[in-house]
Amino acid sequence: MPCEIRTTRRFRKSIAGRETEVLAILRQMQSGFGQPHLHTGLSIRKLAPEVFECRMDLKTRLVFMAEKGVLTFDFAGNHGEVQTYLRGKRL
Repeated sequence: MPCEIRTTRRFRKSIAGRETEVLAILRQMQSGFGQPHLHTGLSIRKLAPEVFECRMDLKTRLVFMAEKGVLTFDFAGNHGEVQTYLRGKRL
């Protein structure tokens, strides 16, 4: 069963101008998250308890929180920006 996808204002701001590309990734995540054999194709990586990232392309990573049945995307950026984001969240 596909999970629900939510996006925060911060996430929508960080993907401005790339919505079409991101929508394709979100659709893949919706149907593939929780199925370990598909995770490698989606480049999902656990960053902290319930915090994950997936790669959109070689530079851009999408950070999301996973709760039962819901994926909440909160940030998109390159490796350094994601590290700064994570330090700010104090995970």
